[in-house]
Amino acid sequence: MALATTPAHATYDVVIAGGAMMGSSLAFWLSRNPDFRGRILVVERDPTHAQAATSLSNSSIRQQFGQPVNVQISRFAAEFIRHFADYMEDDSAPAVTLHSFGYLYLAADEGFAASLGRDARMQNSLGTPTRILTPDEIAAQYPFYALDDILLGSINTMDEGFFDGATIFDWFRRKARARGVEYVTDEVTALDRAGGRITGVRLASGARVAPGVFVDAAGTRGAQVAAMAGLSLPVEARRRYTWVFDSPPARAFGQPVPLTIDPTGVHVRSDGHYFLAGCKPQGADPAVDPDDFAMDHSLWEEWVWPVIASRIPAFETARVINAWAGHYDFNTLDQNAILGPHPEVGNFLFCNGFSGHGLQQGPAVGRGLAELVMHGRYATLDLSALGYDRIAAGRPLTEGAII
Repeated sequence: MALATTPAHATYDVVIAGGAMMGSSLAFWLSRNPDFRGRILVVERDPTHAQAATSLSNSSIRQQFGQPVNVQISRFAAEFIRHFADYMEDDSAPAVTLHSFGYLYLAADEGFAASLGRDARMQNSLGTPTRILTPDEIAAQYPFYALDDILLGSINTMDEGFFDGATIFDWFRRKARARGVEYVTDEVTALDRAGGRITGVRLASGARVAPGVFVDAAGTRGAQVAAMAGLSLPVEARRRYTWVFDSPPARAFGQPVPLTIDPTGVHVRSDGHYFLAGCKPQGADPAVDPDDFAMDHSLWEEWVWPVIASRIPAFETARVINAWAGHYDFNTLDQNAILGPHPEVGNFLFCNGFSGHGLQQGPAVGRGLAELVMHGRYATLDLSALGYDRIAAGRPLTEGAII
């Protein structure tokens, strides 16, 4: 079914800028609740989502975060994946597999080792069975690593690995539309603001709609949308690089390679029959234009391959099969999501700044913002720690476990 090109109505209870994972999750949760009978409009500039973070994501999931709220968000994501058909309320919904072989953070310095230990204790208190391993313990479980420089590792093999995020996104959108949510192929170009309210949303097509609530779920363009209302949002596009490669000797390990975060910041994991590696730019990590997806192929030969082959010698045989550049919607203050209303513009809701862990946070964030829209508060999981007030105060809620 093609998306409409113009809104069907002049007023909507909720207008969402951005129809990828976050916008569609919110639309799904709102439309799923029988107590919500309002009109919902989702404005999406590119319905193919060819360059959306949702589409270019590595679709990983972990419980090993440094902030309790992020651990709780991912614990719900794992539950949601396990009971996907129940949440869809549709027996025809497919099973979504969570390939749970863990993340392994490797520490080569005392400071990071101490941080991993503190985080593991917090994660354990929330029900996540993170373990701190000595190099000998790592070698006993995963004999393929070179560990001469490693002090310890942190690993959890429950509800960590990767999942089929594309299917979840597709079903969010499918069910939302089936329940009456209106999607239009258009772009927000201006916002009308009267004092403490957004009174109008202007679209590239020339249409203007009046929102009860406006939600900025525009990904790397989130700061541009916020600026239309005179609001500041510390979010920018940052390039991240991915390679899929084969290595026959590594396929013979007889077990998956956990998503391994090397002390250099390069990460690598099993990816079905193949393997996947990724990194940020070497050296400076500048903001880029949201349309700039230029791939730096030299990074593989000059940095990524040497790092992963030093850590896992079997990767000396690596042969690249595919490569691409994607974007983080990077929160420059603290690399955490920014959720909920602006303190001075109460019907403007942020859903921004996920800094690389948005796909796994989609189910909990959509549910939480739907509760905020309907009830004015979070009802299931308190996400208020991620509110905009910390941004306004310049008070970071720093998430150190960013890849």
